Amino acid sequence: MSLYEKLCDILGEKCVFADEPMSRHTTFRIGGPADYFAVPCDTEGVKKVIGLCKEEEVPYYILGNGSNLLVGDKGYRGVVIQIYKNMSGIHAEGNRIYAQAGALLSRIASEALSHSLKGFEFASGIPGTLGGAVMMNAGAYGGEMKQVLESVVVMTPEGEVKTLREDELELGYRTSIVAKKNYIVLEAVIRLEPGDAGDIRSYMEELKEKRVSKQPLEYPSAGSTFKRPEGYFAGRLIEDAGLRGFQVGNAQVSQKHCGFVINRGGATAAEVISLMEQVADKVEEVSGVRLEPEVKRIGEF
Repeated sequence: MSLYEKLCDILGEKCVFADEPMSRHTTFRIGGPADYFAVPCDTEGVKKVIGLCKEEEVPYYILGNGSNLLVGDKGYRGVVIQIYKNMSGIHAEGNRIYAQAGALLSRIASEALSHSLKGFEFASGIPGTLGGAVMMNAGAYGGEMKQVLESVVVMTPEGEVKTLREDELELGYRTSIVAKKNYIVLEAVIRLEPGDAGDIRSYMEELKEKRVSKQPLEYPSAGSTFKRPEGYFAGRLIEDAGLRGFQVGNAQVSQKHCGFVINRGGATAAEVISLMEQVADKVEEVSGVRLEPEVKRIGEF
């Protein structure tokens, strides 16, 4: 039996795709085909697919909605396991929200608003899923996941499912124990505070206006391209190096916000990588600061 047939045996044919273009599944709209693309509906499905990959000695990668990710032009040799819409349940109880890893942060923020719960507004415009946000301790506008997480259910590489309290997650700037130990986020409990729905809505709209006015949302991108160096802002360093609008092929440093690399249409992963390397070199030459990528890379370039 082929790997494809074994995957179909676990998940069903409708949830397994061969030679699936990753450009369809990343916010950058870039990336060649994954050998196999699997979409489990529950924890058991995730566990079985990973078990199969290990048994067959095939690489695998856990994907959310594909933000903060650059996939190589030659694609990914192995199985991409997407935890997204099929595992995106959300419900509120009291001042807590219980959400699966595939839930979009924007949907969780809407759920919080509908229950007059404050504290999650900062994440309302972050274009990612809960699983990715936990893994990298996502943050914006003075808020971060560390401030609102109560506990997280994860799966270890060995397939063990366990619950970690916030103080066990080792949440730091764009990192966590999830990232360090290759855990997979399955669900989380978010603890918020009662608030006024009008005030919450106003703050969310204020943050949305800031994003729309300052970020190049009209173009595909992976979000902030470089990590924020201590004591600096990556976008400012790039601008000061004279690189606003700098372009390699159809990849470009955004004219609107220099911290974003955008796909102007048909950009390749190779163009993005070349641009990022040239930007990092020039910024280091001008300021002495070496920018580190925030965007993850997978696949063959």
